[in-house]
Amino acid sequence: MSIDHSSYVIDELISAKSIAARVESLAKDISEFYSDTDKLVVVGLLRGSFVFIADLVRELQMPVEVDFLEVSSYGDAMESSREVRIMKDLRGEIEGRDVLVVEDIIDTGHTMTHVMTLLQGRGPKRLEIATLLDKPSRREVEVKARWVGFEIPDEFVVGYGIDYAQRNRNLPYIGKVRQL
Repeated sequence: MSIDHSSYVIDELISAKSIAARVESLAKDISEFYSDTDKLVVVGLLRGSFVFIADLVRELQMPVEVDFLEVSSYGDAMESSREVRIMKDLRGEIEGRDVLVVEDIIDTGHTMTHVMTLLQGRGPKRLEIATLLDKPSRREVEVKARWVGFEIPDEFVVGYGIDYAQRNRNLPYIGKVRQL
């Protein structure tokens, strides 16, 4: 399936069915890893992770608390500015708690490194990362997610919560953007 937006086209890269199956598998692994916790704090990075986090927490077999951080390093561009800004901080405390950071995509690693340093400074018991998409070919700083949905090539992607200039978040699949 392709969608034409006059200046770009979106080609399906990962189907909605593949995403659903992978989210279920990730949730099973995460539930097993955190089986000894009384309640997992799941921290979603807004805005791109909101669809992934919603689907993921519904599949987790444990009590969860959900909180959000909003960070920005892209604006409306297709390339990261590498300048990470915190737009919205957590509401709850994470000291001594098991925390899972849920990200839509790890690209250069700058955003996740900034977020992990910030959260580690708040004294969580365990702090891990789950990302829907990983783009290791673009990595500029070392970041390793414990759980990765899909490793993808160096393509600009949208859908399943991920946007391009605040468009295409509502696509049920992951698509790659081709400029016309």
